[in-house]
Amino acid sequence: MTLKDFGMLAGIRTRDLRKIYTSPPPLASGGGFGFGAGSGKGKKQPKAEIVALDGLSLEVSPGEIFGLLGPNGAGKSTTVGILTTRVRPTGGQAWIGEHEVWLAQVAVKRLIGVVQQRPNLDFALTAREILLFHGAYFGIDSKVRAERADALLDRFKLRDRADQMVRGFSGGMMQRLSIARAMMHDPQVLFLDEPSAGLDPQTRLLLWEIIREYNQSGKTILLTTHNMEEADALCQRLAIIDHGRNIALGTPSELKESVPGGYLLRLRFGGLSEELVQRLKTLAGVREVRVTWYDPERWGADQFDSADVYADRGGPLVPEIANLATGAKVELRDVHISEPSLENLFLHHTGRSLRD
Repeated sequence: MTLKDFGMLAGIRTRDLRKIYTSPPPLASGGGFGFGAGSGKGKKQPKAEIVALDGLSLEVSPGEIFGLLGPNGAGKSTTVGILTTRVRPTGGQAWIGEHEVWLAQVAVKRLIGVVQQRPNLDFALTAREILLFHGAYFGIDSKVRAERADALLDRFKLRDRADQMVRGFSGGMMQRLSIARAMMHDPQVLFLDEPSAGLDPQTRLLLWEIIREYNQSGKTILLTTHNMEEADALCQRLAIIDHGRNIALGTPSELKESVPGGYLLRLRFGGLSEELVQRLKTLAGVREVRVTWYDPERWGADQFDSADVYADRGGPLVPEIANLATGAKVELRDVHISEPSLENLFLHHTGRSLRD
């Protein structure tokens, strides 16, 4: 066996990855009451198709911290599911190191550690037992298992609760233990699906520190998140995905610099006019203006028009915008300024917030 056989410095690759989920349409499971010509006995109801991944291609270098950034439903967890052998793709290919995932599942499982969105710990075991049993599953001898478990319990600040049943643990403690378990067999590739979701700020910072340390030992880490701060702080490169497609790829700095002007001023007006929109575009430093006109179905009685102004500057533009609005006899109701960020990048590409 060579280092290569053990998958040292394994990377991740996908090519044209597709996943389509099918489920009965809402009216097909009514339980005995059918309406219309399509409800005849013996006729099959059509299946609804949900496209989770739509030709996703990625390449993660060995030893890289790579992030998948996007809102809920973007396809992040499905991508992780395919790469970790839990979800079978509809089309395309995926590799961990030199192993194609769905042709070498056993070899892939030996190379990876996985932390899912929600902890899936055995409540009938103690924290130490969970780590020891996981190590035994991967064939680690008892002495090494015990040493490694003690080191991880210390690092994740769980030593004082090591011999207690995990059913009494807080959510943050369970998440820490889940990550420690995933590291127990020292995987070459670590998958973290929304690792800091629901964690308090102190625990989140501890987790980030541990992720960086693990990466410094040469390990590849792929994490999914919709937390822009987390992606910016941890990821060497990231892909922003939406509706199962890659819409932007690069380092956090490169992606933020790709936003026109960098700064985003989100403006709300009471009765925005087309003339005022054109005047906004002429202000010095303004690169782009995108308008959303009042939609009664979306905003109800709260009547306003909004404009997203991408510009080279932020605060200094506000007095000029206010003067234009006053001159046009339009009420400027609200101004929100954002510095260059991944959130702005996503908004620019999709027209919606990561939180939508």
